[in-house]
Amino acid sequence: MRTLNVRTLARSRVVRGVGAGLLLALIADGVPNAQSFSARDPGPRAGTVDAGPSLAGLTSGQQGLFDVGKEAFEEIASVQGKIPNTDTGLGPRFNSVSCGSCHAQPAVGGTSPSTRAFPNIGPNPQIAAANLQGATNRIPFFVRADGPVREARFKRVVSNGALTNTPDGGVHALFTIAGRVDATNVVGATGLAQTCRLAQPDFDLARRLDNIEFRIPTPVFGLGLVETISDKTILDNMAAQGSDKRNLGISGRPNRNGNDGTITKFGWKAQNISLTMFSGEAYNVEQGVTNELFPVERGSPGETLPPECLFNGTPEDATNFDDATESPHGDLVRFAVFMRFLAPPTPSTTSPGGAASIQRGAALFRDTVKCALCHTPSLPVGWSSYSRSIGPRAANLYSDLLLHDMGQRLADGVSQGNAGGSEFRTAPLWGLGQRVFFLHDGRASDLEQAIQEHGGRDSEARGTVSLFQQLSESDKQHLLNFLRSL
Repeated sequence: MRTLNVRTLARSRVVRGVGAGLLLALIADGVPNAQSFSARDPGPRAGTVDAGPSLAGLTSGQQGLFDVGKEAFEEIASVQGKIPNTDTGLGPRFNSVSCGSCHAQPAVGGTSPSTRAFPNIGPNPQIAAANLQGATNRIPFFVRADGPVREARFKRVVSNGALTNTPDGGVHALFTIAGRVDATNVVGATGLAQTCRLAQPDFDLARRLDNIEFRIPTPVFGLGLVETISDKTILDNMAAQGSDKRNLGISGRPNRNGNDGTITKFGWKAQNISLTMFSGEAYNVEQGVTNELFPVERGSPGETLPPECLFNGTPEDATNFDDATESPHGDLVRFAVFMRFLAPPTPSTTSPGGAASIQRGAALFRDTVKCALCHTPSLPVGWSSYSRSIGPRAANLYSDLLLHDMGQRLADGVSQGNAGGSEFRTAPLWGLGQRVFFLHDGRASDLEQAIQEHGGRDSEARGTVSLFQQLSESDKQHLLNFLRSL
């Protein structure tokens, strides 16, 4: 059994903003200046963490696999697995040392944690990962103790310090294993030490060239339900409410797998076809761990890694063929099982603002502002051979799982599959009430700012943003309270 390494998050939550119910009461009581009230994001919802458990109704065997998968998800990686309570395979380049360190808000499986909303939790885990076990990494300019966990992508290839016209788009990992105590080998009979000396990418040059874009972790709650939503369901929903969509300039299209043409659903640009693929890519790109889907040690895009930085046979995570007393599954499968059996977040019916405000906000979201044309409140889930707990049922994910052109304000210039540089999958909104950072790069920590960022003149969402802007301040508050109830 793997050793569990759990980050304990102490949560001290303060509700920010004023509920719409209170606003209306102030106006009714004739309080001076009540009419000048401006709607504001109430902030991450206080109280119980409404995310993180497994699906209800799992068998004992399924629950056991979920628990083992969660252990693996939280486990710390080291280079050669010789450091106590760690697993093998970190680096040579990496963004963090554990899946759970980045997918932590508001519970394991979520998105980036932050001291910005919850001062009693630890700082951005990438700060500690940079110099863990003696590593000599510098903290990049875009990683802050109170900021989001981020990965970095370069838009175009740089040659001799200058931009070329060749697209890049790949992840340039923040850190290297250089300097770590476990990044040295003794070679041959001479006993000479072989040490990895690998430089970090030049992020400051990338900033000067305006050649860098960021991504934050996507929450993985409820993904077993998403995996089971059929292509027909997605296409039927895409065709629904066609008149309203055309009037608002909304189109949308699926991303598709290049091998079999089926619809892909996972990742910021819906670039991955399954949870197993999603797990394998992230394990290789974010932690540098080779696995049975991505078996090659990964450097920066276009880089040939020096042999002194390669310490293990590949794949580092693999099926266990030798020990019949343990599960044969590697971490790749364990991660997928954990995500598959991870329940979607539970919305609140009363907080913030009260039940009447949330109901009013839901109606505005659906019928007036028309956000639900893309953020579809619910899609049906079919039968799953993995577990009866997955389906059939409804997935209240608030997404159509389609790509939409969000315009140049949000564009990252990165193409993945059929998705172009300004296209993104409609982000599911379940669990939004307890998130800290929004949008693909974490640029917003305020819901109203995130809504406004959708409104570029060349964005498919500009019409709905205009409808939001036309709301009264009290109705804006109802809508924001509804979003924070999710």
